[in-house]
Amino acid sequence: MLGPHLPSLSVSGFRGIKRLRIPRLGQVTLLGGKNSCGKTTVLEAVRAYAARGRDLDTLLVGRDEYSTSLDEDGNKTAVPDSAALFCGRTVSPESRILIGPDGDGVADLLSIKAVHPSNEQIELLGDLHQEESIESLVMQITFGSGERIIPLFLPPPTFGTRKTTHPSYRYRYARRRNGNADLPPTLNVEWLGPGVVTNRQLANMWEDIVLTDAEDRATNALAMVVGDSVDRVAMFGSATRAGKGPHVSVRLRDQATPVPLKSLGAGAVRVFAVALALARASSGFLLIDEAESGIHHRLHLGFWRMILEAAQDRNVQVLATTQSFSCVRGFALACAESEVDQGLYVRMERSAEETKAVAYSEEELMVAAEQGIEVR
Repeated sequence: MLGPHLPSLSVSGFRGIKRLRIPRLGQVTLLGGKNSCGKTTVLEAVRAYAARGRDLDTLLVGRDEYSTSLDEDGNKTAVPDSAALFCGRTVSPESRILIGPDGDGVADLLSIKAVHPSNEQIELLGDLHQEESIESLVMQITFGSGERIIPLFLPPPTFGTRKTTHPSYRYRYARRRNGNADLPPTLNVEWLGPGVVTNRQLANMWEDIVLTDAEDRATNALAMVVGDSVDRVAMFGSATRAGKGPHVSVRLRDQATPVPLKSLGAGAVRVFAVALALARASSGFLLIDEAESGIHHRLHLGFWRMILEAAQDRNVQVLATTQSFSCVRGFALACAESEVDQGLYVRMERSAEETKAVAYSEEELMVAAEQGIEVR
């Protein structure tokens, strides 16, 4: 194991976080705290950092954050609302997001800044910025010496009385045109939200690991949910072909015919998806929102054992969130069993002005778990 790709984290100006410092991250870090304290936002910040700012629209679409624009025919249409990325959902010249390792003089920082475009940048973006106004701001995304410029779309102030100079088709064209620029390569990153994993998502992950040792690990992971009756797992259909679509079937030793994976329950699907995602995230990040989703409290210890082992074997840095004390306790027990000091629990706290992170060592977390001390 080579150690965390991101050993610490500093976030400022991003979504609901004005300023946050986490001085240390583990190979596997579990984030706890009350609702709306910023746990998911931390995962999104790490995702943006790993992608070097290339997947910002994905973050917006995932939360249904859109602005209204006009298409080439003058009809209303929707585009991702980039202003939602900035703290307070308001943007002005010099509004800035910074994400990266914590510490002074850090070079590898992701910077997303709202600026009026230079003449050179206007030329790159075509005719999107004919007016020198708040609507003509662009997002200047930098990482190291690399830079990317994309439009920062804001809806027209008097919609319907005039046509905006930022119709969505030109906006999308400009994003594609300047999509890669010279930013450094992305880091491998996998994301699992709290919702049900679709068959298409499972198929995409399965196609990357089939006939490898990761296939056996994913199959064995099902044993913690359904016992040792699992014989084989197979994917039918394809994520890229029309028709019935992909679906996972499981052959059980006491069943004459295979059964759909989803018939085994949400816990089986969740554990199987995490095992696949750990394989796909090799030498990168796995981000899990609400790790306990669908998993019975008696399975948490085995669940975290699997994650800690795979994170070490595949050099995956895992960040996950939870609202479950039994999930925290299972994590503490699994970390205590591990011969490698790789787990860290961080409790998030939010006040009116700031977001704080309180880190617990494995020893402190174990004491809290044994004594039933509330650390969520």
